[in-house]
Amino acid sequence: MQPFVPVLLGSDVNVYGMARSFHEAYGITSVAIGKGRLGATSNSRIVSVDVVESRLEEDDVFCETLLRFAERYPSDTPLLLVPCGDNYMKLLVRNQDALRDRYRFACIDEQLLMQLETKESFYGLCEKYGFAYPKTMTVTVNSYQTAEIPFAFPVVIKPSNSVAYWNCRFPHKKKVFIAEDKSEFDAITAAIYGSSYQDHLIVQEYIPGDDSHMRVMNCYSDKDKKVRLIALGQALLEEHSPEGIGSYAAIIPVEDRQLARQMKAFLEDIGYIGFSNFDFKFDSRDGQYKIFEMNPRQGRSSFFVTAEGYNLAQYLVEDVLLDKPAECTIANGETLWTLIPKQLIFEYVEDEELKKKARQLLRKRKLCRSLYYKKDRNFRRWVYFQKNQAGYFKKYARYFGNKGLRD
Repeated sequence: MQPFVPVLLGSDVNVYGMARSFHEAYGITSVAIGKGRLGATSNSRIVSVDVVESRLEEDDVFCETLLRFAERYPSDTPLLLVPCGDNYMKLLVRNQDALRDRYRFACIDEQLLMQLETKESFYGLCEKYGFAYPKTMTVTVNSYQTAEIPFAFPVVIKPSNSVAYWNCRFPHKKKVFIAEDKSEFDAITAAIYGSSYQDHLIVQEYIPGDDSHMRVMNCYSDKDKKVRLIALGQALLEEHSPEGIGSYAAIIPVEDRQLARQMKAFLEDIGYIGFSNFDFKFDSRDGQYKIFEMNPRQGRSSFFVTAEGYNLAQYLVEDVLLDKPAECTIANGETLWTLIPKQLIFEYVEDEELKKKARQLLRKRKLCRSLYYKKDRNFRRWVYFQKNQAGYFKKYARYFGNKGLRD
């Protein structure tokens, strides 16, 4: 029997990346619990989706499902619980006391979560700790028609409640919109509020620059609220399908020690515990990184950190299960991580220096594709992977650069 069991919440590519991290570090298989089954975790030898519960986002169902699942294992078998989505992390934060006797996990309290997920209070913290951020305002279902935007177009429009937005439907829905002018802003906000989504919308100034101006940072803070890992990546490309806008498709590691020190001081001062994920964009107008948001979990693209030599599962296990002390590590590895075919990188990335760096990494055989794992190969996964990769050619051809209210 395994010395411990990773219990992953979700079934997407983030879940597969964490399962792969556990398998690479310890040779063990993970189990997943989620609302449904997705291709990323299907037909796998390293993770099995053992429980599917459509009502998992209801607090009582969440607790009942997890506690009932725990009964499958002896009471002395450690169950390491790892949320892999915003909704699952919120559920764990709210219900951690009910689960603590049976599960082990790294988790903040609800008060801190609310402070971090509310844009107004989060940007207040950014000002306190010296992080620059885009000019921002919020609109509501009652104010969007008369709202006056105090900065120039184009503007970015995105939901403040990602869980509620995920569950809504309307024509030409996208994860994030860019409105080029007031008439487009009016059309987009009317379409959103014409759906079941009725929460706030975040409106931000658009920071100029293509996908390669984006940076993603993943950190791990231990139960003593000390930062153990900081890993920064530069996007080569983001996804451009309606449901994928803003998600990273290809990343190379970069290092910025000043930004790392700033982040370490911030996380330790607020008393953070667990994985955290930050999105930045480099603003060439003033030479600053502008922080967009913080996610209280590892990011969807976080396997790039494991790929460059800093296994995320190992950091979690050594803290939560082994009580092993560690100093802070600032990652400085080399790899080209991608979810998309490498041909698309050279077709759609504009920066020649970045393409040159990508070619150098390929020549060094420093390529990692999250969903292609030699120790988890079988015919069904091979077919899924080939279809997944072929689909990206169609998506980029159809959607690249389209962040408006149209197909």
